[in-house]
Amino acid sequence: MDAVNKDFNNSNEIREYVRERYATLAKRVAEGGQGCCGSVSKEEDPITRDLYTLDEAAALPQEAVLASLGCGNPTALAELKPGETVLDLGSGGGIDVLLSARRVGPTGKAYGLDMTDEMLALARENQRKAGVENVEFLKGAIEEIPLPDRSVDVIISNCVINLSADKDQVLREAFRVLRPGGRLAVSDLVFRKPVPEALRSDLELWAGCVAGALHEDEYRAKLAAAGFVDVTITPTRVYTREDAKEALGSCCSDATGGALDQLENALMSAFIRASKPEQD
Repeated sequence: MDAVNKDFNNSNEIREYVRERYATLAKRVAEGGQGCCGSVSKEEDPITRDLYTLDEAAALPQEAVLASLGCGNPTALAELKPGETVLDLGSGGGIDVLLSARRVGPTGKAYGLDMTDEMLALARENQRKAGVENVEFLKGAIEEIPLPDRSVDVIISNCVINLSADKDQVLREAFRVLRPGGRLAVSDLVFRKPVPEALRSDLELWAGCVAGALHEDEYRAKLAAAGFVDVTITPTRVYTREDAKEALGSCCSDATGGALDQLENALMSAFIRASKPEQD
């Protein structure tokens, strides 16, 4: 798919473009390839490489690892406890769901939510290969979570919320399905300073996990507006201009290539924590 300029007021268009992009990546992994936001390999990509320990990767099907398109390891930072119910927004090939299921144990439950049929099929096959039973993969959009109010203890997500054109709705839905005292613990790409508008005018960059990222102050404000408290944003990796160029690879158009000069230390992978009040 060629990079094209579109009207970002059309959230359905963005959602469909992202869905098609990730469906293609799921098919590539199912055929023995690997997923990646840009043109570089996962081992070379400064955003996706070295997120999981060797033990974590070894315990899962190779396809789950190859399909991972995240920018962090939320399962390692979410402090999941046995017996908890956890929901992964945008679960892709299922790596974080399967790791979460092991952490919450047989008395707990791990849900994965994804809108892409091809990713869901890959995730369910990975679940079968891993032999993990306390997992359920759901089809749906993260803006419309198909679970009841107050039904989960922890929400995780790995570099997916930035892809949504309606992040306020995503966070409202996350707040709705969390039980009082529940936790949001997500990895995401976040801007540390204003960036050129050229970076936000390319759907290929949006689907590549950069153009839809929020500034950290805006992220905090949106979480607070949704009702969350105790918000923290902790950098896990801060990227140079060369890191950003390497990660985006061939998807950069001529216009955005020049704008990347302004990305020096402007973009970071971050771990975002927040809580739902005990009384709501």
